[in-house]
Amino acid sequence: MTEPRTDLTHVRPDGTAHMVDVTAKQITARSATAVGTVLLDAAAVTALRHGAVPKGDALAVARIAGIQAAKRCPDLIPLAHPIGVHGVEVDLEVQDDGVHLRATCRTADRTGIEMEALTCVTVAALTVIDMVKAVDRHARITDVRVVAKSGGRSGDWSES
Repeated sequence: MTEPRTDLTHVRPDGTAHMVDVTAKQITARSATAVGTVLLDAAAVTALRHGAVPKGDALAVARIAGIQAAKRCPDLIPLAHPIGVHGVEVDLEVQDDGVHLRATCRTADRTGIEMEALTCVTVAALTVIDMVKAVDRHARITDVRVVAKSGGRSGDWSES
């Protein structure tokens, strides 16, 4: 058996997980942007473009679901800190291969907001699938990832 890593902040010396104490960290403005794609067949793309999805306005419902998800992130991710989510922008764009999603979350807090952005995109994508599943039973989520972050000790970063 290998020795537990001691350089991981969410792992105690005995190898058990714990929530990091961020009490002493400075409050700073932070943001994170995540993206993802829901791949769809041509019929689902056409239904979205023409407002003909049987359940209604799929993009509007997905946008609201994403915003709600960002605010509920610590309820879903066990070691995520409850932080103030001060701004959420969710953009959904219908392309020929499906729906491309982009979410930017903002806070002024002691820890990052990447998990909120990822949760936002993922739940918005799941909602797109729920809304179009009667049209496309093979819809799938792909390429969910953080593409930019700013603020905090590690500074700014963006995908090239």
